[in-house]
Amino acid sequence: MRRGVGLRLLGVMLAIGIGPVSLAACSSPRSGPASARLSVVAAENFWGSIAAQLGGDRVKVTSIISNPDTDPHSYEPTAADARRLASARYVVYNGIGYDPWAPKLVAANPQAGRRVLAIGDLLGIRAGGNPHRWYSPDDVAKVIDQVSADYDRLDPADAVYFDQQHATFTSTGLAVYRSLIAVIRAKYGATPVGASESIFTPLAQALGLSVLTPGTFLSAVSEGGEPNAADKATIDTQIKTHQIKVFVFNSQNSTPDVQAQVAEARAAGIPTTTITETLSPASATFQDWQVGQLRALEAALARATGR
Repeated sequence: MRRGVGLRLLGVMLAIGIGPVSLAACSSPRSGPASARLSVVAAENFWGSIAAQLGGDRVKVTSIISNPDTDPHSYEPTAADARRLASARYVVYNGIGYDPWAPKLVAANPQAGRRVLAIGDLLGIRAGGNPHRWYSPDDVAKVIDQVSADYDRLDPADAVYFDQQHATFTSTGLAVYRSLIAVIRAKYGATPVGASESIFTPLAQALGLSVLTPGTFLSAVSEGGEPNAADKATIDTQIKTHQIKVFVFNSQNSTPDVQAQVAEARAAGIPTTTITETLSPASATFQDWQVGQLRALEAALARATGR
């Protein structure tokens, strides 16, 4: 999706009250039964879904980006978002330049005892790298382990419960997701495909698919830039000469160039399939969302290859 404009942090803080000091007041323990649960804020709902399933009934997870039409890159946080982050015991955001407003909002309101998971830092990927790490199964596994470890540290009394949640989620919750990845890799590995942007690259690598689309085109669309004419001509040729078997596109970032390529692929009889930036529908779990997309991709590959 398009990389965004800057954070109007001062306006958000003034809308709340005075600034960091008044925000800190929001972090006092809540009364009532809910106070026993860890307050968790995730910048994006794909990470929020994982955090909620690992935490079970010992956590209360709020995801800031949950509307599929919202661009995490250019999102402008509200006063309510700032309050949630200020009172959270645990904050999870993507990093790698994907949600630049999140670390700024966290830094504006330091809280003793709060843990923050910047996924890019966990994975050792800096801004400029591919930020779409929720499409990398290996990276998702690392995030799962880290979230569970952080829950153990934040709430040692419930460590056994969190360990059980981790075991259930990884062995049962993700079973179909992992099985589909293995099946597609074994059956369709090395199949040449096209893609609309770099969001698909980590998953393609995990599946062993060969993405022929020029990397500069993938990055340009992801970053909201203008792809160059040479790359567009290359993609046109790949489609017309059937160098690619399937075309995968992000339906939440369907630029005119991407729409034209999808139309060309369909006209040429090349199967197309979609992925999305965030959970679709927004109420889906991470694994149900991913499984649906993987099954659609598997069906497209089957049509294209006859296997």
